[in-house]
Amino acid sequence: MNRSELEVLVRDGQSPGVELESADAPPERLARTIAAFLNDEGGRILLGVDDDGSISGLGQAAERIGERVAEVARSRVRPAANPYWEAIACGDAVVGVVSLPADAPGRPYRAQADAAWVTPVREGAATRDASVDEETEIRTRAARSQYDRLPVRGSSLEDLDRRRLVNYFRDLHGQHCPSLSDAEAWRRLLVDTGLMVEERGSVMASGAGLLLFGTRPNRFLVQAGISAAAYAGAEKDYDPKSWATLRGPLVPLHSAPPADFDAPYPRMSRTFSESGGAVEPGVIESALDFVRRHIHGRVGDAEESWDYPLEAVREAVVNAVSHRDYTIPVTDIELSLYADRLEIVSPGRLPDTVTVEKMRTGCRASRNRLTRDVLFDYRYVRAGGLGVPRRIVAGMGDHAGIEPDLVEEEHSFTVRLWKRG
Repeated sequence: MNRSELEVLVRDGQSPGVELESADAPPERLARTIAAFLNDEGGRILLGVDDDGSISGLGQAAERIGERVAEVARSRVRPAANPYWEAIACGDAVVGVVSLPADAPGRPYRAQADAAWVTPVREGAATRDASVDEETEIRTRAARSQYDRLPVRGSSLEDLDRRRLVNYFRDLHGQHCPSLSDAEAWRRLLVDTGLMVEERGSVMASGAGLLLFGTRPNRFLVQAGISAAAYAGAEKDYDPKSWATLRGPLVPLHSAPPADFDAPYPRMSRTFSESGGAVEPGVIESALDFVRRHIHGRVGDAEESWDYPLEAVREAVVNAVSHRDYTIPVTDIELSLYADRLEIVSPGRLPDTVTVEKMRTGCRASRNRLTRDVLFDYRYVRAGGLGVPRRIVAGMGDHAGIEPDLVEEEHSFTVRLWKRG
């Protein structure tokens, strides 16, 4: 937001999409307003602007107030929120702008009010508690939203790797794509395909755009990535044999289209770099490379010689990055190798009405459908929803004769593969 846009908001005053607050607004009131905007059509909180439109500003405490807003959104709002914060000069003062998106995933959002948690909504320019029926309606609308199609505040075309986008559109799809320097044509193409979103005159990357093709996704989505560790024993300890924090876009960058892209499905034992001249790996390939470096028994190209079936490992990694709940901030996917097992822990419960039993029989449901669709184009995903029963369950049975563990807990989902022998 620039200064002239801010001046218009201040001049128009409080409205259904704008809340005016003092710089020292109580945390409880701030949390209620944040949750109310997230439950509705989004909005902005202007900190340092009085009810009559006069600007008192943030004084010298802009950075501290920004940190306080972030803490309130984390600790007094459920699920934790991650608003976009800006400190903008307006006249002789600085105004804090807290931007909340429309159609936020994770709804309904609740705010802490003393010892209770309430579900606030906007009514005109005021905030009130929702009724039971209204809360049900919020939940129903949220179920129809896809997180990865929502705009990521503060992002732009410059935050997407156009080299990878050329790989995707030209080399994978065989379609014409704009020259690297034609920014406006790229924006039109990416908005049309859901990788960017146009809202209120701004064009921002979508969640899928950043996850798949972002130059630095974690600049905006701190929870995007995988924390990998290999331990000597059967439990976590403070001194793993090896560890890595895997960051960056999910998909690789190729110097040329993979030779077997026209094949029904590439062999799991071949990496993209082996089959198509990958110049830079993506997070998925980096995770698989980490696993390969820490398991044993390979003889030639016989997949059965590995400690774990590689197809099962890749299916578990791909499912984790494409189905995890990205509304849970900060927390990475965890990939852990132990002496007797491999575990992949995804933040969040299973999406929609999916259960572990349904997964074992091939139930299809996606929390991040656009991300999954692009991963299908890269041959990471196979149609039919049979990856879990065929690759993980049957694959582990054929490989080691051991059933994998699929465990849903309150805030996570774990795939556990037991080591052969």
